[in-house]
This record gives sequence, C-alpha cells and structure tokens, in this order.
Amino acid sequence: MQKEKITIVGGGVAAMTAAVYLTEQADWQQKREITVYQQGWRLGGKGASGRNSHFAERIEEHGLHVWFGAYVNSFRTLQGVYNSLNRPATRPLATWQEAFKPHSFIALQEYIDNEWQTWPIDFPTVAGNPADGSLDITVWDFVTMTLAWLKKWTEDIEEICEQHHAETRLVTKKSRDQSLLKYMYQKIKTDIDHTLSSTKQFINDIESDAGEIISSPRSLLTHLLQFSSQQTTHTDTQADRLVIWYIVRKLKRWFKAQVIDLLDDSPELRRLFISADLAIAMLTGLIKDKVYRDGFAVINCYDFRQWLEKNGANKAYSVNSAPIRGFYDLVFAYPDGDFNKPDVEAGVAALAMLRIGLCYKGGVMWKMQAGMGDVIFAPVYELLKKRGVKFKFFHQLTNLEAGQDTQGKAVVSKVELCQQVKLAVGEYEPLVDVKGLPCWPSEPIFSQIEPSQAHLLQEYQINLESFWTSWPEVYEEQFKKPLPSIKLTHGVDFDILILGVSVASLEHLASELIELDSNLAKQSQQVKSVATQACQVWLNKTDQQLGFDYTVLSKEKPILSGFVEPFDTWAAMANLIDKEDWPKHNAPVNIAYFCSALSCNSYPVATNHQFPIKMKEAVKANMKNLFNLDMSALWPNAYDSNNQFDWQVFFNDPSSILPVFEQQYWRANIDPSERYVLSVTGSSQYRLATDGTMFNNLRITGDWIKTGVNAGCVEAAVMAGMQTSRSLCGYPEIISGEYAFEKTDKSIK
Repeated sequence: MQKEKITIVGGGVAAMTAAVYLTEQADWQQKREITVYQQGWRLGGKGASGRNSHFAERIEEHGLHVWFGAYVNSFRTLQGVYNSLNRPATRPLATWQEAFKPHSFIALQEYIDNEWQTWPIDFPTVAGNPADGSLDITVWDFVTMTLAWLKKWTEDIEEICEQHHAETRLVTKKSRDQSLLKYMYQKIKTDIDHTLSSTKQFINDIESDAGEIISSPRSLLTHLLQFSSQQTTHTDTQADRLVIWYIVRKLKRWFKAQVIDLLDDSPELRRLFISADLAIAMLTGLIKDKVYRDGFAVINCYDFRQWLEKNGANKAYSVNSAPIRGFYDLVFAYPDGDFNKPDVEAGVAALAMLRIGLCYKGGVMWKMQAGMGDVIFAPVYELLKKRGVKFKFFHQLTNLEAGQDTQGKAVVSKVELCQQVKLAVGEYEPLVDVKGLPCWPSEPIFSQIEPSQAHLLQEYQINLESFWTSWPEVYEEQFKKPLPSIKLTHGVDFDILILGVSVASLEHLASELIELDSNLAKQSQQVKSVATQACQVWLNKTDQQLGFDYTVLSKEKPILSGFVEPFDTWAAMANLIDKEDWPKHNAPVNIAYFCSALSCNSYPVATNHQFPIKMKEAVKANMKNLFNLDMSALWPNAYDSNNQFDWQVFFNDPSSILPVFEQQYWRANIDPSERYVLSVTGSSQYRLATDGTMFNNLRITGDWIKTGVNAGCVEAAVMAGMQTSRSLCGYPEIISGEYAFEKTDKSIK
C-alpha cells in the first residue's frame, strides 16, 4: 500500500496538534509520511517563545501565555504528549503537572472618581484534572450554574442591605406571577429548604392562596436553584423558563428599588451588584433570545456589550465594568487596535465567559512554569521527532497554486517555499539546553548555518520570521542570485496539505485559492486579526516592595487586566526566575509581563523593511509612557516624591553595557502569522471547517477556522488541530464542546 504523504506548513498550536493526533496510532508510519515545513528556526507561531543567551537565557515571549482551567482539549492533548514522551523524573518539568501550576488570583481595575482601584478576586479551587473536564455543557446546565453564583452574590447583597435598613421583602401580587411561584413550589415542595426565615411565610402564602406571596431575594433564589437543579425535562417546558424569567426580573426590580442608591458608597456592594447584574442579563438573554434552543451562534449578530445592554444590564455600572473590559482585553477585541471601538460577538463572548467561570478544574487559570516554547512546543517537537515526523526549518511559504487531480477535483497543486538559509549540518537541531530543560533559542543557532550566511544574518540583524525581512535583498546583494526556492507538487511530493498559517496570511500566500473559492475569500476578508504588543521587565523589588500589596488566601501573585491602555494587562511572573540562568548572587527578584492590542490600521508591502522598526519603536514609546505615567496606580513605591518613576527598580545586568531600560524586552506582533484572531460581530458565520474549502486535498487549521470556540486562543487552535486529524484518519472521535454554536433541539419552542 502506498503511503499518504502529508505536508504541514506552519508550526503553531493547531498544526502541531494535528501532527500529534495523526501519529497516535502505533502503525501510523505504515500509512503516511508527515513533513513539517517551518519558516525560521522554531515552532510556535504566535505562541512561540525563546531563550536569550545574551541575558542569562531569559524567557522572551510573544505576550502573556497562560491557560484557563476550562481548556479541556488542550490539557487532554498536553497530558497525552507528556505521558507519551515519558521524560525521566530527574529532568526539569518532567510532567505536565510540573510544567503548569493552578492559579486563582485575578485582579481587575476599576476607574472610580478619577483614580484606579483594584478589584481582587481569589477564585475557589475546584477539585479535579482539567484534562478530565468537559465543555459539552448544555445551556440549561449553564443556567443552573449561573443561578448558583447569583444566589451567592445576592445573599451577600441582601446582608449589606439589611445593615443599611433597606427593604428586603419581595411581594408578588399579580395572579400570573403567583401561578409561576406556585408551579415552582409544587415541583420542590417535598424538599424545599426550610432553614430560611422567610420560607415558612412563603409556603403559607402559597398554600392559603393569599392575595400576596412574601419572600426574600435569598430565599427566592434558593428555591429557584433547587427547582432548576431538580428538573430534568425543563428544556422543552415553557413554564420552567418563565419561572426563571420572572424571578430574575423580580430580583432586578429589587436591585433598582433598594440597591442602586447604595452603590457609590460601598465598593464591595458595587462589585457584588455588577456581578449579579451581569448574571441576570446573561440568564435573561439565554432565555429571551432562545439560545437554549438555537445555540450560541444565534446571538453573534450582536456585540457582547450591545447584547448585555439589550438584556437589561445596567449601563452606568455593569456594561462597561471591569469584568467586561477585562474580557475584551483578554481577547484583544479592538479591531485595528482602536480602543474606542471594542467588538466581539455576543455568542462567542458569552460562551467563553461561562466556560471560563463555570467549567474549570484546579485553578481558573494555569500558569506555565517556563516559556510556552519550553513547556508546549519543545515536548511536542521531541515527541514528533521520536515518532518519525520530519521537520524542515528555514522554509518560508511563498505561494500556493490551484489545479485539478486526475478525477477533475480541485486541489492545491503546488506549494512554493523559499529556502531561507543553507545549513552547515545535515539536519537542523533547534533546541538548546537551559538548566537541563530543552528550549528554543530566541535566535537561530548560527553554528549550524553555513558560515557566510550566518555572518550576514548577524551583521544585518536579520529577522527570518518577519514578513518585512530584508534578507532576500541582503542575500542577493552578497551572492548575486536570489534565495533558492523549492516547489512541492501534488501527487509527487505531497498528497495532503495541512495549512497551519494564520488567517491574515491567506491574502499573501493563497491569492489564487481565494480567487477560485468564494467561501475561502469571505473567510479571509471577514475573520479579522489585530496586532498586539508585549513587554517584559526584570526587577530588583518584589510586588509588595513596589507597593502592590493585595494578600489573598491563595498567596499568589496577580494576573491583572482592565487597566489603562495601551498596556491593559499585567502578570507577575516571579515564578520564572529559577527557570532562567541568572548568577546565584546577582539575579532579579521579580518579573512583570505586560500586553495589549497595538494600534495599526494598515500594513505596507513586504519590501517596506522600516515598518517593523517603526512599530517596535511605537511599543517602546508606549512602554515608557506606562512607567512614566501609569504604573503609579499599581506600583506607588516605584515613584519618588515628585511622582517620577525610579528606573533603578529595573534589574541591571552587570554583564551588559546597555542602559537599564534598554536591557528590558518589548516587541510588536505585527506579522500576519503573529496577529491575534478576532471574533468581530457577525464573523463566525464565515468560518469554515478544516475540510470546508473547495480543494479536495487541503485542510486549513488554526484558531481562525470553525470550532466550538470561534475565538483566538489555544483551546480553539487545539480543537482545530483535532478536527484536522479526524478528517484524515478518524481520530480523535470526540472533541469536547465542538457543537456549542449549533441548534440543540428543533422540537423546543
């Protein structure tokens, strides 16, 4: 039997996930050959990281890389990689549990009375392994879980209201509304919670058919949660939905009458109200917009903020609150980096927020204990090499040609690649050892490149990963000929092409395919991406010494969002210091990562080699402004009496001749392969499945295709890679959570 030849172009999460699952079966090499072509010297795409040998092998990332505890498919895949790799226990980060640690402390920033205030949230730890979780949660499961949180918040709100002598009695007079409460009561009467003070009167009023039914917010929600949890057939019963609808609307009216006027005098009450108000808006929208029946895609015609306001979220306090701004920051939801025009699909956002908050195991987040390249892509590379996958580094995709196969079906007929460098060795070995851990370096290993080319690359500081690289001109000027290229032919060099580049690359690399396939063209045009920026600083003071002194039960360092633009997100990453190779007696004591979207509304042609320099300078300026103007809200002790930032809080590497600021790290993620994939309003409908193009031998993959997430993140990319593998070999059969956007049951009215 002739082996199927699979060519993978790109080394990001989705492409590598596809390769992992395609090689799971023991006899896979009897069926197929797999070759990965990757530009530059490392895998990872926008998830790549590198080790800087000039600064103690420090970790340099594209941005802040953490995983959520609801990334079920990602953790399941990673667990499989580490188990299969079976690293010796004596090696650093030998298991995935060593490579990731659960994280519970999230901080949000509120701008109140012209100053920033920190909203610390220490999420509860949930027992279990995220790899054993599930995203196959029905909308009604989400309703019940959200009601549980709403009950908790409402209990706290009611307690504060009682302290302020606000009215906490809820009176139901209308016969229609009373019939709903009576309906609920009949469902739970044998098990109703009698511990609440108002329950006795509630029961008496119902059973005596009183003119008024008296309850309290906490008791009403307690009964509602019990009702929702007990029902097994309410997905198709309108009365069940009306009960929830009535009670949450009743609660909202109580908020308006008794709670709103107290908010400005109590940060605790304001935050509880915002949380409860958003939960009510979500519950209202899930029912009112029939998400329970039609799936989350039905509300993707709205921006998330628009949908929340449509479903009653308080505009003054909730719609633009810290949790909502923090979510927009999380997914860089600012097309063109315009912070005045946030945009994310309501269905995508609502589903993501519910999953993040309600489906996690362990910590709500999980922090990597080294760079993403070290804990994800190095183990994946090692495993795939061990299994027999071939890797061709320094091969940059330049064009795809369309054609027909022998049956007249449309196919990708040619794959054109630029061979960026000539190797001085037979096969490039990409990893370096840092304190026993295999890692990707932040630049090529020049000793493995032909010496004259290696010299030029260093002399001209060539970036082989850049769309705007000047390497073709430098090479041709030196060697009087263009860079060599290779052309792979369908039926000879490959049978299947897995295209793992990002959506922003399609217009440059697949113009012929786009011209022929109108659906692929729509996806290329409608699924947007945005440039991002990141900076990292190494410090000689702890967070507490800098003035950020929020102590939570978990005793963790913060991951903070919702802050000032253009750097709205900060993560304290001191946990990485011991994974870098600083001298024992002269090392930083702290590391801080910052990231956000980057303003950029147009991208020049590839020959504009100054563009990356210009954009990196813009990030540098933003970084200086962050410390000169803004970080006093978080690090007050880093400023002198004149409110001037003390640059000496930055760690100064004695081995470097650079000024201390220049020793820090910043980058502009502007390349088509690095931009963050967005979910702008109405765009999900244009996403294709992995085999959704007209080209019979093409599989597209990445967080930009149609998955059960439809947003830029690791989980979407992993699901895409799993989908790609399944389309080719039938494995894996199950992808958790992949049908969340689809109609659930046509029989439900």
